[in-house]
Amino acid sequence: MADMFLDPIIEKLINAGLRYLKDQIAWQKRTKEELEKLKEILPQIQAVVHFASSQEQITDQNPALNKWLWQIRDAIDDADDVLDDLEYMELEKQVTKNMKLRRVRSIMKYMKKRLVKIIKRALKIDPNLKRLDEAVQKLYRVSTNVASFLYLVKGAKQEQQLELYRARETGSSPKNDLIGRGKEKELVMEWLRNPSNEPRETDLYRNISLLSIVGHGGMGKTTLLQHVYEDEMTKEFFDLKMWVCVSNNFDVKKVIADMLECLKNERPRLETLGALQRRLKEEVMSKKFLLVLDDIWEEDEENRDIRKWEDVLAPLASGGFGSKILVTTRTESVALMFAKVIKKKKEIFKLEGLEEDECLKLLNSHAFAGVKNPSDDDHKKLRAIAGEIVKKLSRSPLAAKVIGGVLNDHLDERHWRTVLESNLLDQNSIHSILRLSYIVLPNHLQNCFAFCCMFPEDHRYDKDDLVRMWIALGFIQPTQGMTMEDIGGRYFDVLVKKALFDKVGDDYKMHDLIHESASRFFAQVCGKLVDDEESSSKIPETLRHLFVRTTNPNILRKIKKFKHLRSLFLDGEDSNQDICYALIEMFKASRSLRFLYLLLPADLEIIPEEIGNLIHLGYLNISGYYLTMLPRSLSNLYHLQNLICDEPYKVDDFLPSDINNLSNLCYLKLSDDYISSICGIGKLKYLAELKKFVVRDESGYRIGELENMNDLHILGIYNLENVKDAEEACSAKLYAKRRLTYLALRWNNTDLRNINLDEKVLDNLQPPNCLRDLSIWRYMGARPAIWMNNVNLISNLEKIELIFGSEWETLPPFGQLPFLKSLSLWNMPKVKWLQSKYNGNDKYRTFPLLEELNISFLGALEDWFEAGVAAEDGCFFPCLIQLHINDVPMLRELPNLPPSLKSLIIWGCHPELYERYRKDGGYDRHKIAHIPDIRIEP
Repeated sequence: MADMFLDPIIEKLINAGLRYLKDQIAWQKRTKEELEKLKEILPQIQAVVHFASSQEQITDQNPALNKWLWQIRDAIDDADDVLDDLEYMELEKQVTKNMKLRRVRSIMKYMKKRLVKIIKRALKIDPNLKRLDEAVQKLYRVSTNVASFLYLVKGAKQEQQLELYRARETGSSPKNDLIGRGKEKELVMEWLRNPSNEPRETDLYRNISLLSIVGHGGMGKTTLLQHVYEDEMTKEFFDLKMWVCVSNNFDVKKVIADMLECLKNERPRLETLGALQRRLKEEVMSKKFLLVLDDIWEEDEENRDIRKWEDVLAPLASGGFGSKILVTTRTESVALMFAKVIKKKKEIFKLEGLEEDECLKLLNSHAFAGVKNPSDDDHKKLRAIAGEIVKKLSRSPLAAKVIGGVLNDHLDERHWRTVLESNLLDQNSIHSILRLSYIVLPNHLQNCFAFCCMFPEDHRYDKDDLVRMWIALGFIQPTQGMTMEDIGGRYFDVLVKKALFDKVGDDYKMHDLIHESASRFFAQVCGKLVDDEESSSKIPETLRHLFVRTTNPNILRKIKKFKHLRSLFLDGEDSNQDICYALIEMFKASRSLRFLYLLLPADLEIIPEEIGNLIHLGYLNISGYYLTMLPRSLSNLYHLQNLICDEPYKVDDFLPSDINNLSNLCYLKLSDDYISSICGIGKLKYLAELKKFVVRDESGYRIGELENMNDLHILGIYNLENVKDAEEACSAKLYAKRRLTYLALRWNNTDLRNINLDEKVLDNLQPPNCLRDLSIWRYMGARPAIWMNNVNLISNLEKIELIFGSEWETLPPFGQLPFLKSLSLWNMPKVKWLQSKYNGNDKYRTFPLLEELNISFLGALEDWFEAGVAAEDGCFFPCLIQLHINDVPMLRELPNLPPSLKSLIIWGCHPELYERYRKDGGYDRHKIAHIPDIRIEP
């Protein structure tokens, strides 16, 4: 059971409750007392929930505790709904200020009654949830009830830790032959034989080398190193050998004591860390040792483990030259951490899955264990079935071993076919290994990861989109000085480092075995409804996240039973049934939804207006290519933060006219034309992206709409010729948008343009210094904006694109920008030099990091730099990789080009330039001969 967010919700409940009780004399006193008592017992409730929610075995073995936890969670989720209702009511009042007073009072009365009900439910801890009028009496017994659970948890905690530790405790002795890892073993042995993988240094760990074996759980890391450790060579090559299984129960003193026990064959009786460190230092002094640290987990995200491992490894610095440390871990971040501790380069050996033939060999070795002649004809059919089974094991050695053992129980065809057709993860040995990955996750990461299990296998996860989902679900709590997007990004990075996601192109994917195992682990929280009524009936009612791939009305009706459902993913894309009625029923029944993802049938044109019932919704993704409009009630979902809709056919009135009521909207993914049609978009002040804002000279579309949209990361402003004057341009306040990284400024091609006005408008569209990407199209001014000539104001720019600058004569000092990597100039017929003199200074750091330079249709460009401009080091483009020149007829020569240049393409050049650099006999060809890709045409 993933943990709930107790602290912020109960704190909000208490504060909101007390605030709304001020004018309710009739029941203020009793409820206020109850709230105060809730505040008093909150630490005890926290202690039980925060621990027990992450201890699967404790709740399995104690049904009363599990039931109590879910009652608390249900009450907390109800309270969260009430708080959301109250906030919704405030938002509604802001939007509809002229609402009838009677309706406002009616809503207030309803909300307060519901708040009382939820408060009492939250405070009634006993499993039977007695009548509400017993709330006060029950409160006095709450502490006793919670204390009982604390006692149970405390006793179970010790047993749980021992059991978990025993479950992953490893020894140095291999249990079977090494199959399919001969090559990997030899590579590790070769590394051990190498006296030193780095030059000897003067630092503390100069005598020690480190190699990390990294791979998913079950890849055979431990088995590989067991065979290495027991190899005769290691006995001859090292004076001392130590094997320590660290697992997820990392304790500095225990690890050092385990090392000493390996060396002395008895447990040291020393108690202090200092005493243990001194003893270990004495034991390894000047001796060449081999240390295996098996199964290391990263336990936190704040580098506290680095300090712990410094305490562990410091005594080993006294070891002799050629000492080696082998580490096994599931994450590269652990390897990096160890490299930092001993100040060495990170050396990693990645252990991938077995080849299919090797995996089959391993499976057969266990399946036919004890059989004298497994290759004879009597077992021909079984070997054929084994060949099919192995294809389902994802090349996992662990899976091959476990399933091989299952097959070995009964050497008959019927049993083997049953295994072939069964869910492999029903075998507890696999699950118990993989579930450790989830048990050790901190509570906030458990919530985030459990939600991810709702999606189907092989789902591609987009990091930014997933973070938006987590925020909408309330999984990410604000931290001062950081945006929630940044916090969520860090959460995801930790899950990736823990190998729970693999990067696939630009997206991420969960390994099938991990997905199946995690779905099982979080089965009370996360589930699926498919075209199987029998399996659908087994889904627990505690479900919070649900994936539905069916349009069977009998199954869809089951959604009603999930009273606290927070997430719903409906995949009806391939349906040929009319699901409109089913949607109406779901929208009426699932009012607590925060997340809704709809893959709609191709023939569905309209989504029912009942979606307006989902007032808690924070994330809505609609994929329906033939939709003719979005529901008008969508404008009433004031909590909505994310609205994503696949681009349908262009239709009029697709969006509700008052969609700007969605004042909490942070992310809006629609056709640019639809977004640019929104009147008064400035009300959506939390938007992060606005790729196309089209300026019009009419109310609701003027550039002043941008004034308060200070959370924008991406902004494109079109039709700037419609800005009347400099004052109106200044009203956009681009300089105040401290998160803006991309800015596109575009004028339309028109004959009625005022050059002076263009210059004043651009002067007053100064972006913030954080800008990295700037694009300007069809600017008719003869000079750059004033802010462009001040390098300090645009010092973080990495990419610049200037296109159709027909009157532009002099470029800004782009060569001085310290981070500029890409510069594109297109159709600027009056520009004579790439870099001009400024302030009488004739020496510059010119384009220090520029990698791409594209120049096209610069008819007046006659030289690279104005006379008198010189580079400090004699090279104008020290990092240039790509130089493309097209139709620049006045340019006669190239500058000194750096060794980094990989591509030089020139079309439509001056005859003299062609003669100097042509392939067959150009007298300056030798100056560019180092470039791999050269194409020059006159």
